[in-house]
Amino acid sequence: MDFGKKVKYWLDTANYDLVSAKAMLETKRFLYVGFLCHQVVEKSLKAYFWHTRKKEPPFTHNLLILSEESNFDKQTDEKYILLFNELMPLNIQARYPDDKELLLKALSNKKCCELYKRTKEFYIWIKKSLK
Repeated sequence: MDFGKKVKYWLDTANYDLVSAKAMLETKRFLYVGFLCHQVVEKSLKAYFWHTRKKEPPFTHNLLILSEESNFDKQTDEKYILLFNELMPLNIQARYPDDKELLLKALSNKKCCELYKRTKEFYIWIKKSLK
């Protein structure tokens, strides 16, 4: 199995989602900004998992589990763990928005710009660390 191809696949799909998150931000589709930022981090962590563990990552959307199982949590800045905690609920809430209006109020333009910026920073950092 070519681990490099697996890492590249996950980083490429994470980048696609990052570009899509920016497009959603620019068109003020804030519900999807949070969801796509979660996807960027999840896929980046799966790339990191392949790189460090040389095996299939767990089938989960839980960013903390992916971080722990890949030992990323032991080598990272607390700011990324805080980002993971902030993004995790958005994965479910964007898919199953029980109270869409309440969620949209929480995902203001300012909040989504911040989430996007922090997610992009994380993606760039992890991509550099895997070279």
